[in-house]
Amino acid sequence: MLVALGLLTSFLSFLYVTAPSIRKFFAGGVCRTNVQLSGKVVVITGANTGIGKETARELSRRGARVYIACRDVLKGESAASEIRADTKNSQVLVRKLDLSDTKSIRAFAEGFLAEEKQLHILINNAGVMLCPYSKTADGFETHLGVNHLGHFLLTRLLLGRLKESAPARVVTLSSVVHHAGKIRFHDLQGEKYYNRGFAYCHSKLANVLFTRELAKRLKGTGVTTYAVHPGIVRSELVRHSFLLCLLWRLFSPFLKTTWEGAQTSLHCALAEGLEPLSGKYFSDCKKTWVSPRARNNKTAERLWNVSCELLGIQWE
Repeated sequence: MLVALGLLTSFLSFLYVTAPSIRKFFAGGVCRTNVQLSGKVVVITGANTGIGKETARELSRRGARVYIACRDVLKGESAASEIRADTKNSQVLVRKLDLSDTKSIRAFAEGFLAEEKQLHILINNAGVMLCPYSKTADGFETHLGVNHLGHFLLTRLLLGRLKESAPARVVTLSSVVHHAGKIRFHDLQGEKYYNRGFAYCHSKLANVLFTRELAKRLKGTGVTTYAVHPGIVRSELVRHSFLLCLLWRLFSPFLKTTWEGAQTSLHCALAEGLEPLSGKYFSDCKKTWVSPRARNNKTAERLWNVSCELLGIQWE
């Protein structure tokens, strides 16, 4: 026992001594474009904290009118106040959006469309992870409902404005764990079998498939779309797992900061010349490999149709 403890202590000491070098290796790419956004309108879900907040900060710094769409309006206002002070851009607005409730999604979209005549960038950033089994207000399993269906509906409701404002972009945050995901059409809601880790993986695969199918349907419209893996980031996303909270704390020197985690979202939202790569998956500011399941066009189309049925919408 003492030997094992000694070895563990030595290993952790080694990690912390070499942390700067390891951190530099894992920090990933940086968005290099100097594109300015004066006169542009952006919506970012879940931008009251974490990666979304840093993304909102940078887009505000570049002159955009930024809408922070989040469930907790008080936290949103606090984040917006901080960003306005930091960037000297007063056009950082907060609007309530609960992705676990389609009524809230429709209310947000209705209010936004009445308020704004343009939308140039939609960043589907919000998400939940490792939730105990639960359902949304509409009866969807929470990971599926929030991470996939909520953003699916939001994008559908805002798509007309995006097309009118083209060139425009849709960026959806996924994860490298989509490699472990599977679209289980016979049990999408996890009622027969539920594992909260796999439920998250399945929803992240759905994000990649959604982006793939959306790109196909948007050809020729001037609206392009990209899926993003932000990296392993120090954020509140792991709050539902006590074990991961401990691991995140232990290995925090080696995880990406929220600023670093925002870089690929920013790259896909801003970088020039990405139009031919619409529908692709990015990590560390470059296109990267996806799982075979994420490249399955039949699964992508079927998921699209099933999502429309679940939400009671038509989207040709």
